[in-house]
Amino acid sequence: MAQKPRIPKGTRDFSAAEVARRQHIIETISGNFERFGFMPIETPSMELSETLMGKYGDEGDRLIFRILNSGDFLKKVDPDLLTNMDSASVSSAISEKALRYDLTVPFARYVVQHQNEIDFPFKRYQIQPVWRADRPQKGRFREFLQCDADVVGSKSLWQEVEFIQLYDCVFTDLGLEHVTIKLNNRKILAGLAESIGASDKFVDFTVALDKLDKIGREKVEEELMLKGISREGIAKLGPVFELEGSIHDKLEGLTQAIGDSQEGLRGLKEMEFILKAITQLGMKSAIIDLDVTLARGLNYYTGTIIEVAPPEGIQLGSIGGGGRYDDLTGVFGLSGVGGVGISFGLDRIYMVMEETGAFPETVQADARAIFINFGEAEALYALKAITGLREAGINCELYPDPVKIGKQMNYANKRQIPFVIMAGEAEMADQEFTIKDMSTGDQWKADFEALSKRLK
Repeated sequence: MAQKPRIPKGTRDFSAAEVARRQHIIETISGNFERFGFMPIETPSMELSETLMGKYGDEGDRLIFRILNSGDFLKKVDPDLLTNMDSASVSSAISEKALRYDLTVPFARYVVQHQNEIDFPFKRYQIQPVWRADRPQKGRFREFLQCDADVVGSKSLWQEVEFIQLYDCVFTDLGLEHVTIKLNNRKILAGLAESIGASDKFVDFTVALDKLDKIGREKVEEELMLKGISREGIAKLGPVFELEGSIHDKLEGLTQAIGDSQEGLRGLKEMEFILKAITQLGMKSAIIDLDVTLARGLNYYTGTIIEVAPPEGIQLGSIGGGGRYDDLTGVFGLSGVGGVGISFGLDRIYMVMEETGAFPETVQADARAIFINFGEAEALYALKAITGLREAGINCELYPDPVKIGKQMNYANKRQIPFVIMAGEAEMADQEFTIKDMSTGDQWKADFEALSKRLK
């Protein structure tokens, strides 16, 4: 017996209804991207392995899907590599290409390769799939869509202000009001580390601090001591652990905790600029908060850090995030081109919208109406009307075979098509149609103009 067909773990099929809902999210995000002046680009699904490898650290390299060279790829491999079972060397010899791991490194490659064609500052957005050989689990897949927007070639903090507005607009338009946009700054974190004498243990310090909400103050302090940070230094963090109240209150507490660290004070100044601008501009529905424990890709970001949490009561991780980086293109030989960018987590946004019932009822992929097929002449009459309805932007179709009406009605029910249109000899003689509302069972007659108006 033939084996039941399967798909690889961590990948998914999407039904017509799921595609329609995903497309609703994508169109909302891309529409706002373009309203904010971002231009779409696309890069290949595969990149040269040398472009991707070494850009994400050892763990990231292990999660990159390599593509085997075409033809008899083993013939060109040094037999000693095979004998020694050196997987890293063998992989390089038999694979010159790989599926992209994210959209950021390909974007950096794009900027360098096309630098003479680009006008800086360059605002781009990309909505494309990426692949990671990760362990599949809830909310984590091996193939998924990323929705990124970046500005490169500008150090202006107005970019951060606009990205916060962009998040606010997108989530308001999606019906996800009261998301929390959390802000921090890498310079503030560096200032805190300096103030407690832990600048040389910066990564350890922030990794521990990032766990405050998860494991509590006592466990964080234990971890800091295990990493070699002194008791005196940890004691100085007291005000940080106890930060609460308004954003203004938190800024005052941070100012005291940072002391005279110039790096930390620069971070506070940047934060104050952004918050002052946002306060004056106002928000549609999002909530702004200062979260000093927020680190997000510490080795990557160099200034503002942004993360979006779902509305209160939704037990799920972040649904968006990003920040500023100083040297996006340096790994490809073009130094000094920094920027700022954000990303939307489409799959998690979908899950939150399902849980909150935020998808509009009008989001559907199916036809608005289906015409019953009574025979050749009636089908031609129906198709003339269908052509006019389609030109008016109404999704409709003709049942292809003149089978029993019950079977055609049952088909419409299963697909949840809201209206069934019937046109037999009597309707044709009067240049009319009989409309049936499948939700109520009501029927009435109408000419083409009334039919078109009703279906709209």
